[in-house]
Amino acid sequence: MDQRHIIDLTGKTALITGGSRGLGREIALAYAAAGADIIVASRKIQNCEVLANEIEAMGRKALPIAAHIGHWEECDRLIDEAYGQFSKIDILVNNAGKSPVYNKLSDISERLYDTVLDLNLKGPFRLSSVIGERMAAGCGGAIINISSFAAIRPRAHFITYAAAKAGMNAMTEAMAEALGPKVRVNCIMPGPFLTDVSKAWDMKAFSKRADDLIALKRAGNPEEIVGAALYLASEHASFTTASIIRVDGGSR
Repeated sequence: MDQRHIIDLTGKTALITGGSRGLGREIALAYAAAGADIIVASRKIQNCEVLANEIEAMGRKALPIAAHIGHWEECDRLIDEAYGQFSKIDILVNNAGKSPVYNKLSDISERLYDTVLDLNLKGPFRLSSVIGERMAAGCGGAIINISSFAAIRPRAHFITYAAAKAGMNAMTEAMAEALGPKVRVNCIMPGPFLTDVSKAWDMKAFSKRADDLIALKRAGNPEEIVGAALYLASEHASFTTASIIRVDGGSR
């Protein structure tokens, strides 16, 4: 096999927020399998530690850190701890996010609104700004934002989430210009995936919507995110930046 076509992340360090479960977990495991050391960040340290142990069993270094990405000072502490353990961060994956349920618009309090925007947009901005500038001053790197199909197909039941993810799409393009040429900034825009969140779905109703609105007529399995994530983290994407890649089964 031509070695040039193999994705090899040996010697790289990746920081993944929301990395202890769902899509973040799959990305972390895929990066570790490709040779990267992993910093796993999420709010619950126990979940981070479980995944860190799995990654270390694969022969890679892993650092679990509890951090709430929606808080500016928590982002700064996460950065300090990450760089305190590793000399560099080569890959940043902004995956942490949430989309709270509400019955009507007036149920969205100021606190809830701020929480959604802070976690889905403010935190990724802070991490990308500080880590991205360090990458640019060093040997470069890759920033990968995990957005959502909601950014381009907003619905009434996730307005604030859709607004935050639309902001993330815009931020991706602007950050690519601000941090280039040494730092590539791209975005993966997933559709519906069968993660922990999907356990609360009405699957009969979802299946009907999928038949009507998704070309592949199903939700994605978590491992189906890793192809795009590996590509964007690797040297194979050396001429790819400011891109938003849909991984949504052909949702409309």
